[in-house]
Amino acid sequence: MPDSTFLTWVGELARTHTRALAATARREGLSPTDALDAVQEALHTFLLIPHARDLADDVDDSARLLRVVVRNVARNMRRRHHRARPHVELDDAPLSAAELSSEELLLRAEEHVRLRGCVDMLGELQRRVVTLRMLEEYSPREVADELGIKPGYVAVLLHRAKRSIERCLLE
Repeated sequence: MPDSTFLTWVGELARTHTRALAATARREGLSPTDALDAVQEALHTFLLIPHARDLADDVDDSARLLRVVVRNVARNMRRRHHRARPHVELDDAPLSAAELSSEELLLRAEEHVRLRGCVDMLGELQRRVVTLRMLEEYSPREVADELGIKPGYVAVLLHRAKRSIERCLLE
């Protein structure tokens, strides 16, 4: 396929699927602006994939590959953003509780007890995933290795646990 035909095809693919691709990036936790950046970076990466030229005749497969590339770019952007944030040592962190009134502290304690009760209602495996991912900040791969499950299943369990906790807190 000549380069001009390939680039025209990629341009059409981008115009057709940009909204869905940006939504994929948003589901990975990016802001709207960052989601568009992720789509642009994914399109650039897509242009460099030798296999992409072979998919020019198959719109569904090419869109699927592009969606996977967007998801990976979005995850990498989110990780880099988290790592770029300045981290404060616990010993140096100011104690915010001194600034709160006793009523606010009581409200926070009640929220903590409610949240703990909702977490306790989860199944054992979901509770372990939530603890490792959210509290101990393990990566999905580390959680999967620790629990002997696949990283994709870690994401599913975490998603289900979050939804269960959210429903519990709303009740």
